[in-house]
Amino acid sequence: MARYIFITGGVVSSLGKGLASAALGALLQARGYTVRLRKLDPYLNVDPGTMSPFEHGEVFVTDDGAETDLDLGHYERFTGVSARRTDTVSAGRIYSNVLERERRGEYLGKTIQVIPHVTNEIKDFLAIGEDEVDFMLCEIGGTVGDIEGLPFFEAIRQFSQDRPRGQCILMHLTLIPYLAASGELKTKPTQHSVRELRAIGLQPDVLVCRSEHPIPDRERAKIALFCNVRPDAVIPAYDLKSIYEAPLAYHRVGLDRAVLDAFQISPAPRPDLRRWEDVNDRLTNAEGEVRIAIVGKYTQLEDAYKSISEALTHGGMANRVRVRPEWIDAERLEKPDGIHLLDGYHGILVPGGFGERGTEGMIAAAKYARERKVPYLGICLGMQMAVVEAARNLAGITDAGSEEFDHEAGEDRFTPVVYHLKEWVQGNSRVERKITDDKGGTMRLGSYTASLAPGSKISEVYGGASEMEDRHRHRYEIDARYREPLEACGLWFSGMSPDGRLPEVVEVRDHPWFIGVQSHPELKSKPFAPAPLFRDFVRAAKDLERMV
Repeated sequence: MARYIFITGGVVSSLGKGLASAALGALLQARGYTVRLRKLDPYLNVDPGTMSPFEHGEVFVTDDGAETDLDLGHYERFTGVSARRTDTVSAGRIYSNVLERERRGEYLGKTIQVIPHVTNEIKDFLAIGEDEVDFMLCEIGGTVGDIEGLPFFEAIRQFSQDRPRGQCILMHLTLIPYLAASGELKTKPTQHSVRELRAIGLQPDVLVCRSEHPIPDRERAKIALFCNVRPDAVIPAYDLKSIYEAPLAYHRVGLDRAVLDAFQISPAPRPDLRRWEDVNDRLTNAEGEVRIAIVGKYTQLEDAYKSISEALTHGGMANRVRVRPEWIDAERLEKPDGIHLLDGYHGILVPGGFGERGTEGMIAAAKYARERKVPYLGICLGMQMAVVEAARNLAGITDAGSEEFDHEAGEDRFTPVVYHLKEWVQGNSRVERKITDDKGGTMRLGSYTASLAPGSKISEVYGGASEMEDRHRHRYEIDARYREPLEACGLWFSGMSPDGRLPEVVEVRDHPWFIGVQSHPELKSKPFAPAPLFRDFVRAAKDLERMV
């Protein structure tokens, strides 16, 4: 039966609970333990799938098709453990499940209450797969004191009481602010945060204290005294140049040792940190730099493209170069002479997105890369706009566009080389969708296989393989009826779904490196196992940088 580590936050949000959880998971792995990480979000959305990227950052998709918080991306990147649908839940999903059960009569006419019905639903979620791993790390979103988070805090209190003594511990992240006027670090916010936890029956076993300044031993002792925590369980957490320094940094200050001590695991296996030492060596000893232009719709919030940014970093590590991603709002390329914003880059990446805004700028970016022989990687919408560009400028379909944009505008303006996907094969069954379906959870989601053409660039990228498997998140698709005229103009449909109906990969034949994929390869990239497409895209950019 797994030991449970509950990770909570206080004082302010965005302290890095997800990163701390992921780093701790990596450290426990380094000691030979198996781990699984989970996220419990108190918001009332059923999942983040319908949330604006400006509201919540990117939506991370699992192999089994769950739309989840971006923290699950951190979990996968640091541990290599593929997340599952059962590794994430929101208050909206919990309440929805409870109400559905009530409608079915499963509560036998009882009055439905937060305690015990909602908290029991949360506890049932926590217990899923508890016999599969040594440690289960469960992060609670938000901060202590948030009204919507109270059922989750109560549930983990009950859960800890239900389990044998010593099977559950609580790790709490807080902020130690620095007041420049007095030149002091202030511990009072942390004291108040822990007091709030203790008021609802939770006592932290480990405190992780974020600070921009070193925390003296005297202050750590004060925190330990007033928060009823052992002094060696007060762990300082400082800002880092790269998130991939976190496992080694947390190990140096004793986080994994404090957690194992809280479980009374002694002596513990010694950690093997060679993987993370190699990661940091590749980061700090880069042998050059490449500039990559990311032409997107949500560039004002970099978290909207978190996995893209990290996958580029991983590609750089594989090639021993530093990748400098620079974010360009696609709408800026639609202005007169805006295309010159792309001058001087060694690669152009157009990521996914929804809606028509900025897509003419993406089309311009694809044309620029195709004509000037700049390495181009188009992902999801970025692939679709590359096909639209080729249809307009090579195949003579001057009004080529996407059915998505016509649906959005309420009028027919384009020849839809991109259409609304109405059916596809998933496993052994056929999925059908209508344009009038609810938005949440109705896209083509999760991991799918694509068949690769022999001798294609994409097959070469995947080591000569005849298949690749990546995760998808889209409801619009390239219309295969335009395959013949487009291939006659040099745009090769080099990857198709196994049934031959859905285009998965396109590439320009007479180009050094121009690939578009309908999937999201960035979602499976890790610092110690970079996504093949990103590794080779950065290599192509590096080759161009060396030629210039």
